[in-house]
Amino acid sequence: MTDRSFFDVVLRQRACRDYTDESVSDEDVERMLDAATHAPSGENTQPWVFVVVRDSAVRHAIVELTRRIWLAARGEAMSRLGTRLAVEVDEGFQRGFGGAPVLIVVGADTTTGVHRNAMASSIFPAVQNLLLAANALGYGSALTTLTAVAGDELRALIDLPEEVVPLAVVPVGRPARPLGPPRRRPAVDTTYRDRYGQIW
Repeated sequence: MTDRSFFDVVLRQRACRDYTDESVSDEDVERMLDAATHAPSGENTQPWVFVVVRDSAVRHAIVELTRRIWLAARGEAMSRLGTRLAVEVDEGFQRGFGGAPVLIVVGADTTTGVHRNAMASSIFPAVQNLLLAANALGYGSALTTLTAVAGDELRALIDLPEEVVPLAVVPVGRPARPLGPPRRRPAVDTTYRDRYGQIW
């Protein structure tokens, strides 16, 4: 038995870096977060914490923090990216997460028992579910981790307690232009049978 709609959503999931200013309803945000909280986590610790940022002043502060970090890392990052992607990423950060009307900061609550070395593996499945749910609802989104480099500053902007470690910022909104399919290598190019190097 197959569910074509699931594969359609997964296979067209891609980063959006340019948004309209159309609002995102609380109902839709809650549906995305419900999907996020149904992700697996180590020992079922469910360490995720979500801060949905709509307030323009707080969004602006997060945008400025991210822009400052991006400008410091921009030269090196741009040299690793292809020209088209580099321009798209640069413009997105310069515009403040592409002008997304909602930013969702995702953190890990260390009081849940999740080990610090396992935080990412218990948080990013939830982020992936969030991205897929946004896509299924017709929104654009993106996984960004740049702002988490300045975790203490980000924590202060949204009043996160010390025990919550911010790991990602997910912009969400309606795409300003149609999103084409993501560019991916075929799975068979990176898959082996029984041992590495043995063609699938």
